Amino acid sequence: MKTLSRRAWVLYLLVIAFVCGAGILLYTFFSNADSWAMKRTNRHIYKSGVLSTAGTITDRSDKILAQTVDGKRVYNESKNVRIATLHIVGDSQGYISTGVQTAYNDDLTGYNLVDGIYTLKKYGKGSDIKLTIDAELCNTAYEALGKNKGTVGVYNYKTGELLCVVSKPSYDIANKPVESINNDKTGEFDGVYLNRFFSGVYTPGSTFKIITSACAIDNIADIDSQSFKCSGEYHVGGGSVKCMSKHGTVNFEKSLNVSCNSAFADIAVQLGAEKLTATTTALGFGNGIRIGNITTARSRFDLSEASDLDIGWAGVGQYTTRVNPCHMLTIIGAIANGGSSPAPYFVDSIISPSGDTTFSASTALMPPMFTNSTAEKLQKMLRSNVVNYYGDGKFSGLKMCGKTGTAEVSSEEGGKSPHAWFAGYSQREDLPLAIVVVVENGGGGSSVAIPVASKTMQKAAKLFG
Repeated sequence: MKTLSRRAWVLYLLVIAFVCGAGILLYTFFSNADSWAMKRTNRHIYKSGVLSTAGTITDRSDKILAQTVDGKRVYNESKNVRIATLHIVGDSQGYISTGVQTAYNDDLTGYNLVDGIYTLKKYGKGSDIKLTIDAELCNTAYEALGKNKGTVGVYNYKTGELLCVVSKPSYDIANKPVESINNDKTGEFDGVYLNRFFSGVYTPGSTFKIITSACAIDNIADIDSQSFKCSGEYHVGGGSVKCMSKHGTVNFEKSLNVSCNSAFADIAVQLGAEKLTATTTALGFGNGIRIGNITTARSRFDLSEASDLDIGWAGVGQYTTRVNPCHMLTIIGAIANGGSSPAPYFVDSIISPSGDTTFSASTALMPPMFTNSTAEKLQKMLRSNVVNYYGDGKFSGLKMCGKTGTAEVSSEEGGKSPHAWFAGYSQREDLPLAIVVVVENGGGGSSVAIPVASKTMQKAAKLFG
C-alpha cells in the first residue's frame, strides 16, 4: 500500500508539473505572440527589416499617406506632405513608436491572435486605416514652424478629432537621409524619431498661468477685487520672481493680459502647494492620455519640497513643471467646451480587407476638468488676452482666445533661448478648433508662436470653416 501511495504522489506531482508547464507555455504564447509575429525577420511582413506588406493609410480626405505597391511601401507623391505627416504615419522601421505604422501594425498587417497572419496571406494586405488628420493642414503647420524645432497640434474641441499633428525636425520617408541622421553633429536631427506632440514635455512658461488662474478662481473668493503691484519683481522667501516688465498696479484680468509674473507669483503663494497640486491633479498631471494604441507622455507638477519662492516660480510656469503639448491641448479644449474635454483621437476608422468596418471612432468626454462657471470665467479672460493685448488683427476673423508663453529652459531642455508657446481656440461656432504651438528655443511667445498659430488656424478656417 505504501508503494502504491508513493506512486500516486509521484503521478500527482507529474500532473501538477505538466499543468504548470502548460500554463507557463500558454502565458508565454499569449503575451509574446504579437511580438514574435511582428519580428522584422518575418518575411511575410518585412523585407530586410523594413515594413513592406500592409494596408493603406489615408488622411480624412482620403489622400493616400502610405500604401503597399508591388511588395514595397510607398508614400504620398508630395515630398512636403511626406515630411509633414511623418510622425503621425510613422516610419517603416519602427523607430517612431507612436506612428500608425508601428502602433497599429497588427491592424495594418491583418495579424490577430487566433488567425495569425492568415488574412495577410489570403488578401495580400491587412486592414486600411483612415485618419482624422488633414494632410494640407499638417503641411501648413510644418511650414509655419520655419527652421525651428517644435510641434503643432489642432483638434476639434467638440468631437475630439485631431486634425493636425506635426513634429519637427522630420525627414522625407521616401528618401531617408540615413547618413545625415546617423552622423549628425549639428543638432539638426536631434529627436527626429520623437513625436513631440505625443511624447514631448516642456517647461510651459506663462501658458501655465491659465492653470494658476483656474485655481485662483476656485479658491480665492476676492480674486477679482484684488490688485497687484509690479515693480519688475516679486520678493518672497529671501529671493524674487523676476517679471519681464514693470506693470505697475494691475487687477486679476489685466495681470493675465500682460502676463505679469509678479502678480501670478503672489497668487501662487496665496494658494499654496496643496491647492495648486489639487488643481493640477484634477487636470490630469501625472497621468498620460490614452489615445487609441498610444499613450502620451505625462505632464509633471511637484511642489513636495518647494519653498515659497519655488511656489512663486511654479505659479508662472517655471520651476520643475513640465507639460505635454497634447495634454495642454485637452486643457484648452475643456475650457472652450465648458469644462469637459472630448478625448482626442486620430484614427477615424479601420476597414478590413474584405471591406468590413472593424472600428469606427466616436466622441467620448474625458473626466471634467473645470466647473462650468470656472470655464466661463477663463473663456472671458483668454478672449480678453487677444482683444486687449495681442490684438485681434493677429488672428483676423478667427475670434481667438488664448495665452502665450515664453518659457525659460534648463540645461536638460537645451539651456538656450526660451521655448515659445501658444495655446488657444476659436470661438467661432463653425470652427470649434483648439491649437497648441511649441517652438523650441524660439524666443517670445507673442512674436514667434502666435504667427505659427495664426497661419495654421487661417488654413483650418479655409478647410473646415
